[in-house]
Amino acid sequence: MWIPTEHEKYGVVIASFRGTVPYGLSLEIGDTVQILEKCDGWYRGFALKNPNIKGIFPSSYVHLKNACVKNKGQFEMVIPTEDSVITEMTSTLRDWGTMWKQLYVRNEGDLFHRLWHIMNEILDLRRQVLVGHLTHDRMKDVKRHITARLDWGNEQLGLDLVPRKEYAMVDPEDISITELYRLMEHRHRKKDTPVQASSHHLFVQMKSLMCSNLGEELEVIFSLFDSKENRPISERFFLRLNRNGLPKAPEKPERHCSLFMDLGSSELRKDIYITVHIIRIGRMGAGEKKNACSVQYRRPFGCAVLSIADLLTGETKDDLVLKVYMCNTESEWYQIHENIIKKLNARYNLTGSNAGLAVSLQLLHGDIEQIRREYSSVFSHGVSITRKLGFSNIIMPGEMRNDLYITIERGEFEKGGKSVARNVEVTMFIVDSSGQTLKDFISFGSGEPPASEYHSFVLYHNNSPRWSELLKLPIPVDKFRGAHIRFEFRHCSTKEKGEKKLFGFSFVPLMQEDGRTLPDGTHELIVHKCEENTNLQDTTRYLKLPFSKGIFLGNNNQAMKATKESFWITSFLCSTKLTQNGDMLDLLKWRTHPDKITGCLSKLKEIDGSEIVKFLQDTLDTLFGILDENSQKYGSKVFDSLVHIINLLQDSKFHHFKPVMDTYIESHFAGALAYRDLIKVLKWYVDRITEAERQEHIQEVLKAQEYIFKYIVQSRRLFSLATGGQNEEEFRCCIQELLMSVRFFLSQESKGSGALSQSQAVFLSSFPAVYSELLKLFDVREVANLVQDTLGSLPTIMHVDDSLQAIKLQCIGKTVESQLYTNPDSRYILLPVVLHHLHIHLQEQKDLIMCARILSNVFCLIKKNSSEKSVLEEIDVIVASLLDILLRTILEITSRPQPSSSAMRLQFQDVTGEFVACLLSLLRQMTDRHYQQLLDSFNTKEELRDFLLQIFTVFRILIRPEMFPKDWTVMRLVANNVIITTVLYLSDALRKNFLNENFDYKIWDSYFYLAVIFINQLCLQLEMFTPSKKKKVLEKYGDMRVTMGCEIFSMWQNLGEHKLHFIPALIGPFLEVTLIPQPDLRNVMIPIFHDMMDWEQRRSGNFKQVEAKLIDKLDSLMSEGKGDETYRELFNSILLKKIERETWRESGVSLIATVTRLMERLLDYRDCMKMGEVDGKKIGCTVSLLNFYKTELNKEEMYIRYIHKLYDLHLKAQNFTEAAYTLLLYDELLEWSDRPLREFLTYPMQTEWQRKEHLHLTIIQNFDRGKCWENGIVLCRKIAEQYESYYDYRNLSKMRMTEASLYDKIMDQQRLEPEFFRVGFYGKKFPFFLRNKEFVCRGHDYERLEAFQQRMLTEFPHAIAMQHANQPDETIFQAEAQYLQIYAVTPIPESQEVLQREGVPDNIKSFYKVNHIWKFRYDRPFHKGTKDKENEFKSLWVERTSLYLVQSLPGISRWFEVEKREVVEMSPLENAIEVLENKNQQLKTLISQCQTRQMQNINPLTMCLNGVIDAAVNGGVSRYQEAFFVKEYILSHPEDGEKITRLRELMLEQAQILEFSLAVHEKFVPQDMRPLHKKLVDQFFVMKSSLGIQEFPACVQASPVHFPNGSPRVCRNSAPASVSPDGTRVIPRRSPLSYPAVNRYSSSSLSSQASAEVSNITGQSESSDEVFNMQPSPSTSSLSSTHSASPNVTSSAPSSARASPLLSDKHKHSRENSCLSPRERPCSAIYPTPGEPSQRMLFNHIGDGALPRSDPNLSAPDKAVNPTPSSWSLDSGKEAKNMSDSGKLISPPVPPRPTQTASPARHTTAVSPSPAGRSPLKGSVQSFTPSPVEYHSPGLTSNSPVLSGSYSSGISSLSRCSMSETSGFENQVNEPSAPAAAPGYSGPEEPARRESKTPPPYSVYERTLRRPAPLPHSLSIPAAAEPPALPPKPLAARAGHLENGARRTEPGPRPRPLPRKVSQL
Repeated sequence: MWIPTEHEKYGVVIASFRGTVPYGLSLEIGDTVQILEKCDGWYRGFALKNPNIKGIFPSSYVHLKNACVKNKGQFEMVIPTEDSVITEMTSTLRDWGTMWKQLYVRNEGDLFHRLWHIMNEILDLRRQVLVGHLTHDRMKDVKRHITARLDWGNEQLGLDLVPRKEYAMVDPEDISITELYRLMEHRHRKKDTPVQASSHHLFVQMKSLMCSNLGEELEVIFSLFDSKENRPISERFFLRLNRNGLPKAPEKPERHCSLFMDLGSSELRKDIYITVHIIRIGRMGAGEKKNACSVQYRRPFGCAVLSIADLLTGETKDDLVLKVYMCNTESEWYQIHENIIKKLNARYNLTGSNAGLAVSLQLLHGDIEQIRREYSSVFSHGVSITRKLGFSNIIMPGEMRNDLYITIERGEFEKGGKSVARNVEVTMFIVDSSGQTLKDFISFGSGEPPASEYHSFVLYHNNSPRWSELLKLPIPVDKFRGAHIRFEFRHCSTKEKGEKKLFGFSFVPLMQEDGRTLPDGTHELIVHKCEENTNLQDTTRYLKLPFSKGIFLGNNNQAMKATKESFWITSFLCSTKLTQNGDMLDLLKWRTHPDKITGCLSKLKEIDGSEIVKFLQDTLDTLFGILDENSQKYGSKVFDSLVHIINLLQDSKFHHFKPVMDTYIESHFAGALAYRDLIKVLKWYVDRITEAERQEHIQEVLKAQEYIFKYIVQSRRLFSLATGGQNEEEFRCCIQELLMSVRFFLSQESKGSGALSQSQAVFLSSFPAVYSELLKLFDVREVANLVQDTLGSLPTIMHVDDSLQAIKLQCIGKTVESQLYTNPDSRYILLPVVLHHLHIHLQEQKDLIMCARILSNVFCLIKKNSSEKSVLEEIDVIVASLLDILLRTILEITSRPQPSSSAMRLQFQDVTGEFVACLLSLLRQMTDRHYQQLLDSFNTKEELRDFLLQIFTVFRILIRPEMFPKDWTVMRLVANNVIITTVLYLSDALRKNFLNENFDYKIWDSYFYLAVIFINQLCLQLEMFTPSKKKKVLEKYGDMRVTMGCEIFSMWQNLGEHKLHFIPALIGPFLEVTLIPQPDLRNVMIPIFHDMMDWEQRRSGNFKQVEAKLIDKLDSLMSEGKGDETYRELFNSILLKKIERETWRESGVSLIATVTRLMERLLDYRDCMKMGEVDGKKIGCTVSLLNFYKTELNKEEMYIRYIHKLYDLHLKAQNFTEAAYTLLLYDELLEWSDRPLREFLTYPMQTEWQRKEHLHLTIIQNFDRGKCWENGIVLCRKIAEQYESYYDYRNLSKMRMTEASLYDKIMDQQRLEPEFFRVGFYGKKFPFFLRNKEFVCRGHDYERLEAFQQRMLTEFPHAIAMQHANQPDETIFQAEAQYLQIYAVTPIPESQEVLQREGVPDNIKSFYKVNHIWKFRYDRPFHKGTKDKENEFKSLWVERTSLYLVQSLPGISRWFEVEKREVVEMSPLENAIEVLENKNQQLKTLISQCQTRQMQNINPLTMCLNGVIDAAVNGGVSRYQEAFFVKEYILSHPEDGEKITRLRELMLEQAQILEFSLAVHEKFVPQDMRPLHKKLVDQFFVMKSSLGIQEFPACVQASPVHFPNGSPRVCRNSAPASVSPDGTRVIPRRSPLSYPAVNRYSSSSLSSQASAEVSNITGQSESSDEVFNMQPSPSTSSLSSTHSASPNVTSSAPSSARASPLLSDKHKHSRENSCLSPRERPCSAIYPTPGEPSQRMLFNHIGDGALPRSDPNLSAPDKAVNPTPSSWSLDSGKEAKNMSDSGKLISPPVPPRPTQTASPARHTTAVSPSPAGRSPLKGSVQSFTPSPVEYHSPGLTSNSPVLSGSYSSGISSLSRCSMSETSGFENQVNEPSAPAAAPGYSGPEEPARRESKTPPPYSVYERTLRRPAPLPHSLSIPAAAEPPALPPKPLAARAGHLENGARRTEPGPRPRPLPRKVSQL
């Protein structure tokens, strides 16, 4: 049975549990669990990380921990009773864990590793805390380390700042908000500005001396030297090195490590140096022999220096090697370090190139205790301490020092009867009063124990030696008196004995007779001569002698003799016990000289402060002793002296002596009667203040009042103890009188001079310190009343003196911080005075920083849950006095501009934050009663209104993100909680006072605005928080957004008819609120929109305003990233449900549908615009949104904005043509008028004409960059017209030149023809703008199908490629996936006029083939019925699909949606007719080019003839005969009679053309190709005989074949009606790529079916000019019919239009009759007639491995050899209509047609096809296959299914290039060449022509110079009577195209241009 747990409430999982049992809860190691119930070894509960999932788990898997339970029962809350630091550590490490892994993912390696180390460190520290074995101090230290690391990690990861008190997190509910603010501020400042340490220490460790010529022991002396003042500033660190240069005692670190202590910040500068002097101990000369002398001398060796500035980088200098300089001139040794510092190094030699002193140096910062803690290892191993010379900057009481520093300076000695100078050594002893030498009191430096004697180093042969050696003599005070120092001088011989001979001595006593010590300074001592054997042990013999040159004892001659030699020393005493000051001694011994007391007291002020503090207690005892002796006589003097001493302790140097005085007062002071005199003198001074001229002394007295009161109070207590409390009343009266005098002096106003106010300021500064003293004697209330009266007597006039006002406020501040104020009784008395002064200052906006601090302290004392009556009353007082002024102050300071300096700005932020914290504290403390009283206190509604407006405004300011630093989430949440509580109180007042007839729009608007920005705050968006943080916030505050949302709804419902005031103004703000992803909030707020629609409907009968505002705001809000798919559905469902019963339901549904559709597009747009998305998707989405704004919403401004967004995207993607078309949309909205336009987007304020001109120029530039020059020309003409109309000839000239340059570019530059692809997007996972739609896309340059497919799959990485071209079914449409269907399509130009016109260069034609295309075609061959294996053509049909776009390509996008699709089927016969027409047209074109010398060589014609004749000889045409001319077919298809006749005509025409072609070929064929020509002629006769033609009929010969377009042409009958006007295209039933590599068919001469099927699908072909680049084929055979290329299905023009436009109907008729006369032709023969359209064609060429155009699905190698089917069968693309129908740029200008002349040569001249610049992919040609059996490629393409070789006959070839409705055209391409033509590609002249833009041979540029070969009369064109009509001008052409467009089947309404608005855009 499950039992609720009593004690087992909380635990940690110690082993992972999978939860596989029924109701099991899955747990991971480390999870914390809350336990609810238990049963037989199992617990039931939940993991704290996911409290919603409850389950069971084994009790053995959980380690229980102590916890306390809050709210026992269903909603109980368990809090572990562990240390709060541990709890915080655990939760923080969990949060960090997930973020730490993300750092790795984001490749932030540095932070990743640093955080890893910190986390491990925290875990180690956590273990130490949990073990619990730490001392209290160590625990504190560990916690400090933990919190520092937690704060660092939180800051690095951007987490919140944690407020802490003594290392533990604080609950914001438990402390006042002002205290919380201070904690946050403290931590924030600590984080920002580390406190600079004032004390620094230098750690030195000696390692070794590296030198080659050692061998003697050394002494190394370190010290710090100030080069600015030329003096040492520290004692010396002395250490000894052995003969190897290593420390002598390595086992004692204190002997080779030292810490130079107490360096001030002023001493960390570059002119402070570390100096190192090295003394060797050995022979006199460094090079002397070892046995020369056994005596050891101290001799100079070398010196090194280092500036301390080199250590300021903060890095440890571990292996620093200092250069050691040797001293050449010993006489300069004393200043060697100075010379090195001054860079006078030339005087010294280095000890060696690799020599140096190896040391380790480190600067440590902080006080010595901190250093001991942080570098405990240094101190635990041992380190010697090297002090600064003298006292440190701050003298600490209790510091016992008695150090005498002696510097052995120099000496002056005589030669002593020798020829050379002496080698002088000084020996020093300290001798006490009894004549005994003091042992161990001479210190050479730290690191070396003190010695009993000192020997100086010896300077060789120097009678004026200078040593400058500093020694410290730490002599005890008791041994100081009577002691002296003796210096003995010896000459050191360099002889073998090495003896030292005494020749003189000096001495100096340490203390004078009167008790003063040796004065500091340099002393010149007398050198007394003596002999070696003189006994100096008897001190009495020489102590009577004079010791210094300034002091002589009598005139004895011995003294005079001794004056010739001198010895100088410098002494400096650093003692806390001895003094050199006689006045001080006189004062302390006042009893011996009572007559000198007055003088001594007067001189006290002149004595140095350090001397006074040394003897502080003795001095104070002296003063109070004198006072007791005679208070009448000395009272005033003693008082003044006491004041002097008290004020001396205010100095920072002696500040630490205050505790000494406090201790003295508490423990040693014994003046029980002193209080009377002190009060009396103090009162006398206070009474004098107002009258005194000079206030300085009085101010000194007032400054010292704290300690004076301490003495008074202590004296009175001692008196009370002694007398049992006598004279109590008298004492009280004295104090009252004193304070009355004070009140009088304070109440005086300063008249003229500021001296009085300065005295008042001095008094107020120190007065609060008196309170604690008064409390020792008086009751709290009494003291409070005294203080209140005193502070109340201050003048309140603000203009008196600003400095006084500031001091007054500081006094109030100190009062609030004092112990007196903490007592509730006294606080209630003092509060009114405090508030009164604060109110005055706040009103004047002065001293705000101080005011803020005082207020903060006031609120810190009022605890949050203090419900004591006194606290409630205090709140009453504060609310009444300060709430209003506090609000005004916050408004005032937040509206000021922020200061520029960073320090001032920080201060400004601090003061703002403190006032805000005070306001929040006050509001949080207010109860219902307080709010009620506050609202009742307003007399009029106006006052209440002003108050509410003010507080709402302040709240809006508090919500601003910049109010608190970004990581202060804790503070923000507290503030928000207070705000929402207050708003709930105030909304009641709003309802009661400002509704119905008292309605006030401004206050309601302010309320709603506040509520909206409250909800939208970043810190309340819980969705962005980590789960643990979100849980904490919800537990503490709930979701405050929902609370506020409910309040908004409630207030809105109360408004009634006043709602209309807020429509549509509040739609935007409310919409922003509903976009927040909080379901409850959305459910509350969305219905308000229904209410708005309803009220708007009532008011105006529609809700246009609501709709307009909704749409405007949605765009801006969703682009900011707000809203999601869930919101769209919720918005739709809630509002549809709400309006079900409304009368205006229909229009409501329409609005909701529109808004929902807009949301779909905006969400798509936002997703696409995310970083990383491809440009194609972004562009498509922008086009969709732009069109939606234009067509459905008619929002002109939004439309224009998105036009420019789209333009920017196009420019980024380098789609310059599309960018131009896009900008044209905006251009069309403008007119050539002078209407002024406002500044908009990037456009300045300008007229409409100027903006339109700017747009025109930009568009022309983009058309130029996109090589769409024809469109640019149209715009050039338009703008030129404008310039001309304004007579702006300068710009007109420029524009005409631009236009001319565009014409030049058309003729000179290469252009690639793009491929077009159809793409279907199927499935529900696509964005709305693509979902289940098909598009046609214009490919990029050089982009073939495979590349396009790959690009689409990259753009949609989750899409599945469909492997067939069939229309998908409904299951695909509804699938939760993405399917892509892609295949290539062929463009069908709308206008054929330019394409059909003779003499138009291909450069021009190529533009019209691929621009302004609405219609695209795709052919699929298939077999219908039974397939005849002997002849597939009998059943080969073609399914032709035509796609119509919503806009023509190119346009504002590279892809446009398919608006309509049509599918027709072409019969086998129609297919055959189309193939033959195309082949005939191709032959005519080649003949024309050959005759006009446009060919570089004859090869293309040769190959074409070979292909046609060879295929025909091998049975090509006969396949058609077998299929369609047999009796069975004719009988079964009587309706095809005309078509069969047409096929016969085409066959006859082909034979005619072939005969003429061979004649032309013979004329131009080179000599080496004559055998091939002969073979072709022979084969042609075989072909004719196979067709039954012996000779062409006479009628045929007489009737010449006309070539009106430069190629043979003949009229023919119309095609039967069954053929589609657009022609058809055949597509196989199977997937285009599913064909096997080898297909065998019947052995006819017709080309095999299989290769035709494959080659057709991609819709690619080559124009005839490509053939010209091929070499002649050596093979004369075609490919065998069993392995031929697949048919290339081609569109043909409508039969009615196929005749030549230049021939009259009569000609057509007679031609037809003569050509088809039955008498002239045998019934078995087929007479082809010339076909009209010249189609692009691919030829197979031996050795040419170039990629064929047959199937872009195959790679180059596949096409050349035996290809395998590709996995792709799709091909597509998308583009948009270039612009709206009216006024659109439909067609570029057509070049004027040249007038026809009678010259046949001119007339038949065709423009060079400009072979330069073909795409290697498009321009590739397939190879011949030598043997018919070897050729298996279904990818090889021919324009004839009959062709089995390189050039098959045109009979059955299905052309790959589709034709337009009116006529076929030659789809020639001008594209930049690429060298990758293919292996075997040979065109010797081609590369050169591609490089240079010179026209090729036989080109149009040379036709006036070269005379082309004349055509035979039979092929010439008769001169026209009149030249044909010129084409319309480009501007007129636009209208014409519109009409044509209207005539053809309209796929649907075109988008119309936007109606013009006066929007000034």
